[in-house]
Amino acid sequence: MSMSVPALAAPTHPPRQQRAIDWGRVVRTLVAAATAGLFILPILWWALASVKPTQEILSVPPKLFGFEPTLNWYRVVLGNADPTQFNVEATGSVGRGSGGGTFFSIPYLRDSAIVGVGSTVLVLALALPAAYAMSRFALRWRKDLAFWILTQRMMPPVVAAFPLFFLFQQLRWIDAYHGLILVHAAMNVPLAVLLLMSFFDEVPRDLDDAAMVDGATRFGAFRNSLSLVRGGIVATAVLAFIFSWNEFLLSLVLTTGVVRTVPVASSTFTTAFATEWGYLAALGIASMVPIFIFILVVQRHLVRGLTLGAVK
Repeated sequence: MSMSVPALAAPTHPPRQQRAIDWGRVVRTLVAAATAGLFILPILWWALASVKPTQEILSVPPKLFGFEPTLNWYRVVLGNADPTQFNVEATGSVGRGSGGGTFFSIPYLRDSAIVGVGSTVLVLALALPAAYAMSRFALRWRKDLAFWILTQRMMPPVVAAFPLFFLFQQLRWIDAYHGLILVHAAMNVPLAVLLLMSFFDEVPRDLDDAAMVDGATRFGAFRNSLSLVRGGIVATAVLAFIFSWNEFLLSLVLTTGVVRTVPVASSTFTTAFATEWGYLAALGIASMVPIFIFILVVQRHLVRGLTLGAVK
């Protein structure tokens, strides 16, 4: 006697609901991508120029593809290779630009790094206690003092260029690292004080009062506050370092060639024949690398510092 097994009914699934396209989000994404492209395109173009032969750099219409890349520019700029071995017929280079500078740029990168790091450390050393004092103490003219500090950053550098030159000449600070460090720090301190003051304002004063009740000094309370505004300190340090790295006018006036930063050195990449766009592009890309590495190292703290206070 056989028993029939009833067939199992196939499981039924509810029909999938089609998700509506969020056109607003699509538009925002496209606008953000286009905006990012506007900033990335010049960097990409400069990077391509650093691996193009001279005739391809100056070609019309310009080429994004279809050329034979070369690392000759980098071999000269970073490796101190003899530039007469590469594209002599195209550039006429003899290894020196105008103003007595050479195309070998490692010394220029070193000078920029020394001045940038030194001025950034000095900026933080001066701005942190000043910003903490303006944030915590009930100063009578606090708003007026903050406005006065801001006005110091509004002064065009060219106004102080020649007075500083004659002063540094008397002090024998021309072509001195400490001279450039002091000047760059003096221009960055006002902005750093205002930025750090806003970060300290986000830290409740009750934390300082509680620390001093437990026996901490005012300096101890200040030191404890530093860990709470670490992101703001990193953001301020990045801005100060980038300014010092890119500053041109005062570095040009206060140096004669013994110390030469990257922006000043790049202005000498001109020969009697033409502007050396290949060497300029290679130096430009090489000078971006330290900035990118610095930002990548402090990225986590930087994002927090730039958004500190945005959400209560």
